[in-house]
Amino acid sequence: MASFSTIPELDVELLKKYDRAGPRYTSYPTAPAFHEGFQSEDFRQALTGNKPLPFGGTNRNLSLYFHIPFCDTLCYFCGCNMIVSNNRSRINHYLQYLIREIGLNRSHIADNRKLEQLHWGGGTPTHLNPEEIRTLGKAIASNYDFADDFEASCEIDPRELTREHLEALHESGFNRISLGLQDLNPQVQKAVNRIQSLELTAGIVKQARELGFKSINIDLIYGLPRQTPGSFAATLEQVLEMDPDRIALFNFAYLPKMFKHHKVIISEEMPGPADKLEILVRSVQRICTRGYRFIGMDHFAKEGDELALAQDRGDLYRNFQGYSTRKGLDVVAHGITGISQVGRTYSQNLKTEKEYFEALDAGRLPTLKGYELTEDDLIRRHVITEIMCHFHLEFRKFEELTGHRFKDYFAPELASSGPDSLASMEKDGLVRRNPESLEILPMGRFLIRNIAMCFDAHLKRSVGAAGYSRTI
Repeated sequence: MASFSTIPELDVELLKKYDRAGPRYTSYPTAPAFHEGFQSEDFRQALTGNKPLPFGGTNRNLSLYFHIPFCDTLCYFCGCNMIVSNNRSRINHYLQYLIREIGLNRSHIADNRKLEQLHWGGGTPTHLNPEEIRTLGKAIASNYDFADDFEASCEIDPRELTREHLEALHESGFNRISLGLQDLNPQVQKAVNRIQSLELTAGIVKQARELGFKSINIDLIYGLPRQTPGSFAATLEQVLEMDPDRIALFNFAYLPKMFKHHKVIISEEMPGPADKLEILVRSVQRICTRGYRFIGMDHFAKEGDELALAQDRGDLYRNFQGYSTRKGLDVVAHGITGISQVGRTYSQNLKTEKEYFEALDAGRLPTLKGYELTEDDLIRRHVITEIMCHFHLEFRKFEELTGHRFKDYFAPELASSGPDSLASMEKDGLVRRNPESLEILPMGRFLIRNIAMCFDAHLKRSVGAAGYSRTI
């Protein structure tokens, strides 16, 4: 089995070799495979449970996601589906439709299915005022029975947060929060239009601790304009002093063709490849020396945090919120652009407020597009999820679960000898192909997206990795 306590030794030359665009695998197949032939009735049937999973679907309790797109200001690095607005009437109108969607979705879900997990993302969920937070929280609680080990997390922006916001979240059942920070250097903050002091951020962490939040995450981004290895090292030390339970260290996905506001960023001010790699390597090594486990990709957690415990239990999973502590839950998304994962389907909501409101006014699930997984998709999703979450795949368990011999089913992938093949990655020390298992080695854990791409049949049939962020 993988040793999760091992600090990865990062080989800079290998990082350079495998640095290419690729999916983050918050789903498999990934979103480009979704199509508009999948509509509201298909999603309704998935919610009713008419098409159960052939394997891996033993839980089937629920995780709810709420997309709250509104923000006070535009951060130039943002890659989320968001709307800059301080129109309180508009925000409250959207909130009322979220509540209507709760009722519509719930009408198609069996009464005995409990709510185990809740996540609010955005945008900025805490752009809702405290009373609006309580209103949405009460609507959820009145429609669902919470499991005893219920987990609820919310993304927050410290810049417009009050203690009453945190109190409203805690009263609504939230026990985990994630703070957007990215960088504490004033010059970097000015370049990306996000001014946020250490004192403000540390104050919110302190208040959250006082109120009893069980887990606090802080998001950082490397690769932003005006960053240097020295300046980011200073930011990281200040973050470590705040002692969060989790740290997310994201690579800045600079995609000006996809996000017009990225064009505001002066690309010449972004750190060059050598500096960017130095920031990454130094940061990973520093975080791991401070008692954090490298969970995978860009996530770190203290050994006692639920994320690390879920990995130990074999319950760690990936969905559209990233790494998740609950395996096998159906994710039902609410709000514009939200993506559900129910049974053997994915379903994405309509992207504009107008279309979303019109669908709910007509009593129709606001589905834009989706996808129903084939047996091959389910098998490949299982393999990709196992290696991304647990860095190990036992062939015997694979056969017991799927009815297929791993070496036969993936014979082409195992026989390939190209530069991005498993054979090449084994030669480079990223993976080890044992007689009865596939093992991801410490360096491979950091390049896990590249390894997962070996099993992605959709990526091979499409135009490749165009439109995805880079793996490093």
